[in-house]
Amino acid sequence: MAMNVGDIERLIKQGIPDAVVQINDLAGDGDHYAAHVVSKAFQGLSRVKQHQLVYEALQGRMGIELHALALTTTVPGAE
Repeated sequence: MAMNVGDIERLIKQGIPDAVVQINDLAGDGDHYAAHVVSKAFQGLSRVKQHQLVYEALQGRMGIELHALALTTTVPGAE
């Protein structure tokens, strides 16, 4: 079962309340997405830790309901 853009964005914003999220469906199949997430919560964290925060916000759906997610993360002002 694929996830839609709205569900992905909602989960990320629930887990990271100040996040600004932009999601693109890469293949038009509802299964391969790219997400750009901007949040103050990423300040001082390594890229790996930033991505882990996003994956935690997805509540275990990565690899199950959400097949592929190309992820970029940054802090506000560093875009």
